Amino acid sequence: MAATSHPLATAAAIAVLKEGGNAVDAAIAASATLTVVEPHMTGIGGDCFVILAEPDGSIHGLNGSGRAPAGADAARLRDLGYSAVPESGPHSVTVPGAINAWETLHARFGKLAFEQLFADAIGYAENGYAVHPRVASDWAGVVEELATDEGAARHYLVDGKAPALGTRHKVPALAATLRKIATQGAKAFYEGEIAAEIAATIRAKGGFMTEGDLAATSADWVELISTRYNGYDILEIPPNGQGITALILLNLMAKVGTGKLAPDSAERYHLEIEAARLAYSVRDHLVADPKSMTVTPAQLLSDAYTAALAEGIDPARRNAKIVLPKTPASDTVYLTVVDRDRRAVSFINSVYDSFGSKIVTQKSGIALQNRGACFSLEEGHPNELGPRKRPMHTIIPAMALKNGKAAVSFGVMGGAYQPMGHAHVFSNLADHGMDPQEALDHARLFWGEDGVLDAEAGISVDVRETLTDKGHTLRDAAKPHGGGQVIVIDDKNGFLIGGSDPRKDGLALGW
Repeated sequence: MAATSHPLATAAAIAVLKEGGNAVDAAIAASATLTVVEPHMTGIGGDCFVILAEPDGSIHGLNGSGRAPAGADAARLRDLGYSAVPESGPHSVTVPGAINAWETLHARFGKLAFEQLFADAIGYAENGYAVHPRVASDWAGVVEELATDEGAARHYLVDGKAPALGTRHKVPALAATLRKIATQGAKAFYEGEIAAEIAATIRAKGGFMTEGDLAATSADWVELISTRYNGYDILEIPPNGQGITALILLNLMAKVGTGKLAPDSAERYHLEIEAARLAYSVRDHLVADPKSMTVTPAQLLSDAYTAALAEGIDPARRNAKIVLPKTPASDTVYLTVVDRDRRAVSFINSVYDSFGSKIVTQKSGIALQNRGACFSLEEGHPNELGPRKRPMHTIIPAMALKNGKAAVSFGVMGGAYQPMGHAHVFSNLADHGMDPQEALDHARLFWGEDGVLDAEAGISVDVRETLTDKGHTLRDAAKPHGGGQVIVIDDKNGFLIGGSDPRKDGLALGW
């Protein structure tokens, strides 16, 4: 079974499985396809994280996030008048880690030839694909920004406009780049002509990246972090990712008993939001590249730390003392694949904001991520921008184990919303007995950049009024919160049960 955010990517994954590939092969093929058909959400100019559960019970985590250039300097940006890293432009670009991560994952666990996994992606880039509804809607919202960059305007606008719903869009330059990667491997991306163009493009706009920064890229196998929730072990990638935020949130939810409350009740939404605001405050103060953190994940996930945090939650009232900084909006794709051997892959890939930094290389057609916008410019902050440093990262895949075996492969995309999404959707599964599609469909509540809670349409008037009485400010959500995919492995009956978020264009499909 495969569950992705776009039908063409799900189809690509299923085709690879039918050709004898395993879940790793299928996930890479799906991700490659998504870089073409959801170009605002993901790309080869972005980053990647993976959790893999092998049939023998071993679990592996891969951090494929890129680093800041060696010449990155927070003091220099402060001297230029910046109080925060810009959300777009050359200073927001970090080295793309995705392609290195794909090759690293495939070299260890793949089955089919690497080149074979790019066939659909190359075909859609070269011959075109139909622009789907959510893609068309999002694309139309960034035309003005894309028009200011030569490469973005050339490859991702048509006569100065976003491609319309249902029209065919081609990016032959990207097809040529993907073909080089497919036949020559990651080295073709990180060294030589493509790397030279990436570095030159950024430096021409005032950035710091060099060809040496690209050549030094590496994906790292990491030891996963986990917590126990309602009989499951929930696994996340350790910092620099924000997966620890989801685990802190789950610990708080268990502590205050949100799972015992009615799933649609104001009391549940209130306690989840209050627990989330505390968990995110921890993230914003302490989570960074692990070499720069002042505390360990074990300390943040300890019972004592959870108990201390929980003292800040009042079942009757919003805690007005919690202040959260602004987090840039983001766009991401999450996918999951489980093969016939019950090998499960939880896979996420992103350029962060819509079309990332809004910088696209003219010859190779690569949209470069703006992941550097997640760095802080506060002097002495653990997440302060620095040379060859990884930023605090929002994209997070997840996996749940039951009795030591992979039971649920899942993820919820959507920038800052992701830890909240992981906790809310998994609680729907584990606490409320929802199937994967019900768990994803369920109405979501999360704060916007101004701290006001954006309520999706499924949250009733009565619930909204009760939340207002508890001190929250609410409004109708202008857009749905995130997206997501879930595959549950039902060992008892021998089936896979999948769901794909209706907030995106995708679907879950098995064979």
